[in-house]
Amino acid sequence: MQFISFRYKDQIAAGLIVREGVLHLAVAGKAAGETVDLSSMLAIIRGDAQALAACERLVAGAAHSGDALLPIAQVQKLAPIPQPVRNVFCVGRNYVDHVKEGAAAMRADLKLPLVPQFFTKATLAVIGPGADVRLDRKLTQKLDYEVELAVVIGRGGRDIAASEAYAHIFGYSIANDVTARDLQRRHEQWFKGKSLDTTLPLGPCIVSSEEIGDPKVLELSLSVNGQERQRARVEQMIFDIPTIIASLSAGLTLLPGDIIATGTPSGVGFAMTPPQYLHDGDEMLARIDRIGELRNRVVEV
Repeated sequence: MQFISFRYKDQIAAGLIVREGVLHLAVAGKAAGETVDLSSMLAIIRGDAQALAACERLVAGAAHSGDALLPIAQVQKLAPIPQPVRNVFCVGRNYVDHVKEGAAAMRADLKLPLVPQFFTKATLAVIGPGADVRLDRKLTQKLDYEVELAVVIGRGGRDIAASEAYAHIFGYSIANDVTARDLQRRHEQWFKGKSLDTTLPLGPCIVSSEEIGDPKVLELSLSVNGQERQRARVEQMIFDIPTIIASLSAGLTLLPGDIIATGTPSGVGFAMTPPQYLHDGDEMLARIDRIGELRNRVVEV
């Protein structure tokens, strides 16, 4: 199932992409007598198996859903979780080639991480497909892109074993970890340079874990103005998804709806010769197999 959050007639709702268009889950659920809360993406994630079962029933009857079935052209897609409850968790330096290009660009010794390197992005960094990424030249001259597979936690927990990690995943999405490299270097940590408003495009949907199956086979890529910059497979990550979840949840409770961006492959702008940073009007297109495309434009403010 492909879940989206969307705006329709000044209201924000959760829906499913179906052959006929977009199924407005709250409207369809009410008409079908479903009692589980389907009013938002977070409500569905928190509803766990009951909510997923209700969604499956509604999809089966989507062709006869009446007013709950909307033409996709009439809805505005938002980030699948438009307002995360807390910061988005991120993994840094999780592809070998990206670590190598960073070391070369910084003229530093190559040293692979021994454990996942975590940081977070503030909630107001999150934007949806088609939304603009702000480029404020008073703050940064070195805005960069990073395509990443995003994992959405379904069943929360603490001290989750790697062997149980996939059971805690609701689904997957695409993230673009836009980064102000000069702020990142100036502050000598990752949070500030990665948390400016609008610097985490997310979407276009969340694809359920059952539909994705094994995420290691997924291919991710990113282009700028039609020029491909990044391409890799998830299986190339240094720390795989079960290891990331086990490490992050050790002593730290993960909650339903938490988002984990799992790292970017090589091809980022700062490591090119010469460096290729983002400019006003640039269009970024991030793709991941079986999830779709995430398109965003850079706009100088």
